[in-house]
Amino acid sequence: MADNHLVILSKSFAVDTISLCDTLKSRKKASAIISQLLRSGTSIGANIHEANYASSKADFVNKFQIALKGCYETDYWLDIFHDSGIINEEEYSKMISQCSKIRKLLIASINTAKKNE
Repeated sequence: MADNHLVILSKSFAVDTISLCDTLKSRKKASAIISQLLRSGTSIGANIHEANYASSKADFVNKFQIALKGCYETDYWLDIFHDSGIINEEEYSKMISQCSKIRKLLIASINTAKKNE
């Protein structure tokens, strides 16, 4: 059940990441690093989706761990964009909150999967 919730949350986050990156492109700010945020923000959901087709429990955990790393990288880029004034507080709060929810669910899912091995 949590996995399906994660798929939905991460897909929504990916769409919001794309939208934010499009907005940043139109503002003509930080064009050199927008792609970093775009890649990390959308890879989270891709890895969660891929985990649903894992060949083993270890493969499942590995995909979730890769998604978790993507969350941490996305946090970093969001912090950089926020601290440099490229995104405003509202944009930052929305995105960082979504990323945090996904991260917490991933950690819980990874811990549960490892415990059930």
